[in-house]
Amino acid sequence: MSTTTTALEQGAPLLEGETGEWELVVGLEVHVELQTNTKMWCGCSTDFGGPANTNVCEVCTGQPGALPVVNAQAVEDAALLGLALNCSISPVCRFHRKNYFYPDLAKNYQISQYDVALCHEGHLDLRVSSQEGEDVGRRVGIERLHMEEDTGKSMHMGSTGRLHGADRSLIDYNRCGIPLLEIVSDPDIRDPETAQAYLRELQGVVRTLGVSDARMEEGSIRCDANVSVRRPGDELGTRCEIKNLNSVRSLGRAISYEARRQIEVLEAGGEIVMETRHWDEGRGVTETLRRKESVTDYRYFPDPDLVEIHSSAEWVEGLRARLPELPAASRERLVAAGLPDEQAATVVTGGLLGLYDDAVAAGAAPEPVANWLTGEVTGQLSAASLDPAEAGLTGRYVAELVGLIDDGTLSTKMAKDVLGGVIEERGAKGPAQVASERGLEQVSDEGELQAIVDGVVADNAGTVEAIRGGNDKAIGALVGQVMKATKGQADPKKTNELLRAAIDG
Repeated sequence: MSTTTTALEQGAPLLEGETGEWELVVGLEVHVELQTNTKMWCGCSTDFGGPANTNVCEVCTGQPGALPVVNAQAVEDAALLGLALNCSISPVCRFHRKNYFYPDLAKNYQISQYDVALCHEGHLDLRVSSQEGEDVGRRVGIERLHMEEDTGKSMHMGSTGRLHGADRSLIDYNRCGIPLLEIVSDPDIRDPETAQAYLRELQGVVRTLGVSDARMEEGSIRCDANVSVRRPGDELGTRCEIKNLNSVRSLGRAISYEARRQIEVLEAGGEIVMETRHWDEGRGVTETLRRKESVTDYRYFPDPDLVEIHSSAEWVEGLRARLPELPAASRERLVAAGLPDEQAATVVTGGLLGLYDDAVAAGAAPEPVANWLTGEVTGQLSAASLDPAEAGLTGRYVAELVGLIDDGTLSTKMAKDVLGGVIEERGAKGPAQVASERGLEQVSDEGELQAIVDGVVADNAGTVEAIRGGNDKAIGALVGQVMKATKGQADPKKTNELLRAAIDG
């Protein structure tokens, strides 16, 4: 998509100001921490959540004389993601030193890539719901995907938890040197909804490839937004960068606020200054953080301690052959199997596709599997703060649960309790075993149920006569009596059938 594409050509609305219409222009920079076992330049562990400053060594703390060595797995993962994003892979690229002072980079420079990135000139196709409710296609160009290292983490001690108001700051270098990818989009985004769809789709691609868990709450994927406004048809305006947006919702809110702020400044006769701004989630505003640096401020030069990376055509094609089915293709497949668009998207973006495919392969029908996965399964896993693997939940178990409902062993309510039991047992016991051990199976034996029904009919002669007289709703009271007698375990369908037969007979 050309960067001169207008909002109207994209199907995105223009913004109304006091003096006329404005066009929003957004480009995103998304940072993805790779899920390698060791860091980018050394053998230190990348495990998240350990005690501060325990996963560190001379290399990641910038000690004099310590020499970095490139993590080959990180290069492979980066190239695989680049191919998934339709990028070209550079035959030769190198690492540079990007010089600036941050307290959480002990060596006072970041190893990154400058003039030639590993991956370049790609794109990501999206389906975006417009404000009119229509599903429209959009393409966002990707300028480059380059490799670098993550920084440490500054912890500001005080009542606010931020630099402003802190009485001291502590630094944890555990994150320093973790392999980091920066994915820079073209300024092709014209509305907050497309920005949010882009980030969600990118998360889905990253997770599908397995190169990162892409958890925004843990910082393994972070997003910066470059926002500007212009009159339709004008050159690009001065942009402001909003740093470290940590949720899809925050991204949309921050872009909307910043666009309005810039329009108000320009319509009041002011100028937009190129700067880096912080998003305050609680107040819903952006604030000046620092003036935006230019490329010359970073004083890039090739890192003399690292060799060039050569990517042969054979190596690239070998990686391309490993690409799995990507989210867009997965959604199309699920829709073709009969799932609604929205439900198919939830299965794919919710990390449920593996469970779905395994359950269907085990013989369950697509629709009930998808209904359970996007409803009760997602709800119970979220409540327990577990993912399917942690809960021991498999596609075979989901198929088994659906089968127990289909054959009348479980009611829907019972099935929910059984699912909870499977999760409590962390998958050590399947649905059938949990149902049997906890006495959660329906009473569907016709002889046993017939005896209970006959007793209820005999004990409720007045209600029976009312039903025979045309009061069909009264049968609910008899169903309730049967349920009470069976402690809620009678098969509702069979109960109704037997009651009707007894009453009509």
